[in-house]
Amino acid sequence: MPAKLLDGNLLAKKMRTEIAANAIILAAKGTKPGLAVILVGENPASQIYVRNKIKACQDTNIHSVLIQLPQNTSQAELLVQITKLNQDPQIHGILVQLPLPSHIDSHSVIEAIHPKKDVDGFHVANAGALMTGKPLFKPCTPYGCMALIESTDYPIRGARAVIIGASNIVGKPMAMLLLQAGATVTICNSKTRDLSFHSKEADILVVATGKPKMVSAQMVKPGAIVIDVGINRLPDGKLCGDVDFDEVKYVANWITPVPGGVGPMTITMLLQNTLEAAQHLHVRN
Repeated sequence: MPAKLLDGNLLAKKMRTEIAANAIILAAKGTKPGLAVILVGENPASQIYVRNKIKACQDTNIHSVLIQLPQNTSQAELLVQITKLNQDPQIHGILVQLPLPSHIDSHSVIEAIHPKKDVDGFHVANAGALMTGKPLFKPCTPYGCMALIESTDYPIRGARAVIIGASNIVGKPMAMLLLQAGATVTICNSKTRDLSFHSKEADILVVATGKPKMVSAQMVKPGAIVIDVGINRLPDGKLCGDVDFDEVKYVANWITPVPGGVGPMTITMLLQNTLEAAQHLHVRN
């Protein structure tokens, strides 16, 4: 029997309906959630991502501001924009679309965003809070992965979870969230010896490597939950994940498709974080 699909589009639609309703309630109390997105340059993929984020805001009653800056924008000019947004009471979340042009230091830019408006969850203060189990904002992609895993009703507490990929954006925060949920977690990277030994032990396998179809059926434990974070374009133009979906779907019990799995959930959790940022401000006021 093929694995059950973890349909990110379906779960995202359900969650966005709830977000939209809560945004209306908050706006009626005097606080309309607001997200500012900064795009530097003309990277085609980034432009698509940003358009999707702005449209998602419109669909969920979240006020959005798009700031488009030319490729040659200096780091100092970008930091001025962030400072203005930090001080804008109508903006509750700030997102700088990555990657940035090579002459701009991404770390410095992320650290310039006020932690209470860092709805991507990348600021070092928010990363540290996640480490201690008290995150203000959870990074959007791992947060979305957790929502997908939780939708299966599989008991995470006591499960063996393996993450392939140790990035600051996905792998490391994913490990923290699974640890907090009670899983026993192993993080694998490009230097891991005998990767299959670890991956075949996983009740929950999360793959985020950027390498097309690198995880084969022989690397997956029968009955596992497989979360494929990767999205790669093949020479024929088709999209695929880091997992060989056509093979692995006959081994796993649950699996995310690419596209239509983690992707829609990442934007949904951005909206959720923006809503929560506005709710925090409303409570403080």
